[in-house]
Amino acid sequence: MKRGLFLAVILCLLHQLALSQELIPLYQGKAPGSESWTWTEAESSSNGFKTRLVYNVVEPSITAFFPEKSKANGTSIIVAPGGAFHILSIDSEGIEVAKWLNQRGITAFVLKYRLLHTLTNDPVKELSAKMQDFNQLDKINAPVVELATKDGIKAMEYVRQHAQTLGLNPQKIGFMGFSAGGTLTMSVLQTASDANRPNFIAPIYLYKKAVLGSQIPKNRTPIFIAAASDDNLGLAAHSVQLYTEWLNAKQPAELHMYTQGGHGFGMRQMNTPSDHWTEDFEHWLRFHQYLP
Repeated sequence: MKRGLFLAVILCLLHQLALSQELIPLYQGKAPGSESWTWTEAESSSNGFKTRLVYNVVEPSITAFFPEKSKANGTSIIVAPGGAFHILSIDSEGIEVAKWLNQRGITAFVLKYRLLHTLTNDPVKELSAKMQDFNQLDKINAPVVELATKDGIKAMEYVRQHAQTLGLNPQKIGFMGFSAGGTLTMSVLQTASDANRPNFIAPIYLYKKAVLGSQIPKNRTPIFIAAASDDNLGLAAHSVQLYTEWLNAKQPAELHMYTQGGHGFGMRQMNTPSDHWTEDFEHWLRFHQYLP
């Protein structure tokens, strides 16, 4: 009897997990612009990042993470992990963020966008060699940044078009991203049509030089910006510059520049001031009424 009850509980938990997550391809068939790509998506966990990484993304998708029905509040956020358009830090800057959002009643969509082709099974080593020259890296990445931006806009299009079916408010769809995901967040905002533009954004330690578009929306678009002063890639100033631009445009802007945290803190707890960015983000969401 106990064994039967145990199996029933396990089956129930698996059923609930299946309901709480859903993989949604962004395109039918091959994604436009990368039809000739023949490589296969892969994962790596043995790396200096000490987290699971995804690379060689060919088929863009969003994975929907739904909160408990009793907690759901209608707000949704697309989450774009970072990794210099070569890799995706899928856990710390993706799935763990989604689960945190779910706990606060927000539906989250973790975006897998197209990446540069990695030739070996050590994507971190390949990327590290290229990061010695950011200007050259930008040139290499440029075509993929455009494709990734299209993937982000496609994700926005899907969520907004299916908002009613999913029980979401079509005017409370946000977009947030980390590092390259922050670059993508801004590129989506500044190149999308009004129909597919996020209602609010949160670029976290973004790389600004590769952002596509430059037009700040006229419609009210609150922005939450966070980074660390000791960003080891020297990107702290990128967040300050973005904040200044938003301020000059008279858009609602909030900047958190933490004394320590380095680059890529994501959901990692490191006993640094950046550990508290999620608390600040939650307060910001409540202030702008994206949380009750």
